[in-house]
Parts: sequence; structure tokens; C-alpha cells
Amino acid sequence: MSFGDPNNPYGQQQGGQPGYGYPQQAPQGVPQQGYGYPQAPPVMGGGYGFPGGPTEMPGGVKAARVMLWVIAGLQVIGVILFGLAAAAVNAAKNDETLKNDAQFQDLVDYSGGVLWGFTVFAALWLVFAVVLAIKFDKGGNGLRITTIVFGTITAILGIYPFVLFGLVHTVLAILVTVFVANSDGGAWFNRQRQPQY
Repeated sequence: MSFGDPNNPYGQQQGGQPGYGYPQQAPQGVPQQGYGYPQAPPVMGGGYGFPGGPTEMPGGVKAARVMLWVIAGLQVIGVILFGLAAAAVNAAKNDETLKNDAQFQDLVDYSGGVLWGFTVFAALWLVFAVVLAIKFDKGGNGLRITTIVFGTITAILGIYPFVLFGLVHTVLAILVTVFVANSDGGAWFNRQRQPQY
């Protein structure tokens, strides 16, 4: 075994060729990469799976926002109808022919109060839907959770006690809940925001 034997993997190699069993050196100017798996591409912010989150509101979240505005519009109609019904019941209460009927007066007192209560509740629910829809641009995860709770309660109220008029509310509320609760909604509401100055 001679010192300069080209077939000896342990001996000093001659010339510029690397020996058998030894790692090759990359030429000058070429970045070296370690052994094993290839390097991953650099991480860029702004995507759904990356820390920056989406920069534009996803389609499902936009649809949920539009549905909140539709729910608010339906609430306006509900406030008007409940208010008119409560006013009509109060007008019937003051009718001279029915003033002597004690059972009718008790029914009118009860139903008038319930109708005014429904009117106030519908107005408050209207304001709640509008506030949620307005805050979709800048809202965080708290807004997302509040919207999910709002959608769930609206869907339940659409089933009972407002079965006849609540079917549209129920469908819209379920869709709002699904669109806000899915992964696109989570990415939107949990995204990093620019600091406010």
C-alpha cells in the first residue's frame, strides 16, 4: 500500500479528483447543501397556512357577511310587522264593542305585551346582526365566536317559535355559522393585523 496509490481510499489523493468515500466539495460560488433531504423553499407570509394569514377576505366569509346583512333586512321587516300587530291589538283593546268582554281584554293585554316584546327583541337582534357584519373587516377570533353563537341562536329561533317566518332565517343562520366556523373563516379571523396607530 503506497502513499500515492489512487485506489487507496485512506491515502492522500493525487490531482484534483476527490477520492472514493469522501464527500465532494462544491465549486466556488455554488451554495452548499447538506446531506439528506433537499432544502425546503423559503417560508413566505400571507398564505392561509402561514403566519401572515390571508390578505383578502375569503369568499365564504364574504358570503357570511352578506347573509348577515340579509338577516338584518329581514329583521327590519319583522320589526315593522310586530310593531303593526302590537298597534292593531292596542287599537282593538280600545274598541267600544269589546270593552265589556273581560276574556278578550285579558287576551289583548297579554298578546299586546308579547308583541311589543317581540318587536323590541327583533330590533335588538337587527342591531346585533348589523354590528357583526360591520366588524368583519377588522374583527378577531372573538368576533368569529360571537358570530357562530349568533348564527346558532338565530337558527334555533327560526325553528321555534317563529316557524312560519323563520325558515329563511334558519337557512341563512346555518350558512353563516358554517362559513365562519370553517378553516377559511379561522384563517381570516386569526390573521395577523397591522398595528393601529
